[in-house]
Amino acid sequence: MQEVSVGILGLGTVGSGVVQILEQNADDIQNRSQTRFSVSKVLVRNPQASRNITGDFLLTDKPEAILKDPQIDIVVEVMGGIEPARTYILEALRNGKNVVTANKDLLALHGHELLDAAKEVGKDLFFEASVAGGIPIIASLKESLTANKITEILGIINGTTNYILTAMTEQGRDYNEVLKEAQELGYAEADPTADVDGLDAARKLAILASIAFNSRVTVDDVYVEGISKITAEDIAYAKELDSTIKLLAVGKHLEDEGIEVRVHPAIIPNSHPLAAVSGVFNAVYVVGDAVGETMFYGRGAGSLPTGSAVVADIIQIARNMQTNATSNINCTCYNELPIKDRKDFRSAFYIRLRVKDEPRVLATLALLFAEANVSFHSIIQKQKKRQEAEIVLVTHPTQESQLREALESVRAYSKVLRVDNVIRFETGELD
Repeated sequence: MQEVSVGILGLGTVGSGVVQILEQNADDIQNRSQTRFSVSKVLVRNPQASRNITGDFLLTDKPEAILKDPQIDIVVEVMGGIEPARTYILEALRNGKNVVTANKDLLALHGHELLDAAKEVGKDLFFEASVAGGIPIIASLKESLTANKITEILGIINGTTNYILTAMTEQGRDYNEVLKEAQELGYAEADPTADVDGLDAARKLAILASIAFNSRVTVDDVYVEGISKITAEDIAYAKELDSTIKLLAVGKHLEDEGIEVRVHPAIIPNSHPLAAVSGVFNAVYVVGDAVGETMFYGRGAGSLPTGSAVVADIIQIARNMQTNATSNINCTCYNELPIKDRKDFRSAFYIRLRVKDEPRVLATLALLFAEANVSFHSIIQKQKKRQEAEIVLVTHPTQESQLREALESVRAYSKVLRVDNVIRFETGELD
């Protein structure tokens, strides 16, 4: 029976989940992997602090006690942040240790460097838990779907924003009210910027797109919009259009055009599988040329779901150690595909605006859009108050540069009081 010693950097939410799973499922894990795992040391800030979790391991505040211990085979990094996590992972690899990390921020910025370092020393660097918590999307893209050319990824990969938009949709509540509730329930941080502004999803998309399209994508390549401008009115109009609004991570590999990566609120029809993903759940919808459409669904965060992904990586590394197969699929970015500019994105759009309720206003709007080669799929007009109307325009798919040109003319039109919101449609239903 193989014996594998594990050192963990961090004993917060995820680290505690890893320890709990390795203990409570020890017999099954041992039988499935033919390996006996032991957590020998855990790095914490204060070894003397009281904790709810206990185990037969040493608590230490000295990273070198783990990174330089020749008895430790696998180092698990669940500290978060860029530094010192990056330095610790590189040192662990140089010291001949395999590494598991859940650190999306670090991988989105320095994934290439870390994977190259692992390959150079012939060790594994696994990171399933960095995207979508317990959903096995990384392994699926690297292994189960490796026979496919992946053409599209659509993901709901941030539970905080999905919780907020679900509550707004199902309960008719305002954004600020639901955000406050999410913070009280622990679904949103005291500073929710990374979630609600789309930055968290952008980091995860950079990781997914790099793997799916076999070309390096960094977080700086991803176009990002958040959800703070979504109102109850937009939610209501989406319902009227038999659709819903989600913060969507979109990755596309377009033949001869390169890679398109963007995170933003999107209106999707209720007939699409992603429309039913509610609350804090995550889902990733993947299209491959051979397999067709697939969807991966589950909890995107939490101690045990994320810990499940970390432990799965630990087990796979142990299996690789048994067969001396480490570092066999560390980096798969063999392409150098161009990243599309925002102006070249193509989608349908929802445009909500207030206008003076006078003759020929709608006709003039149609003309202004037509001059930019933008046509309408549908129009909704409602009287809001005397001599003022609200109009929702839904366009056919168009180049984003053309839409911007049209909106510039619309905003300059004296009968338009304001443009309240512009939201993309996704899934090509309006072609």
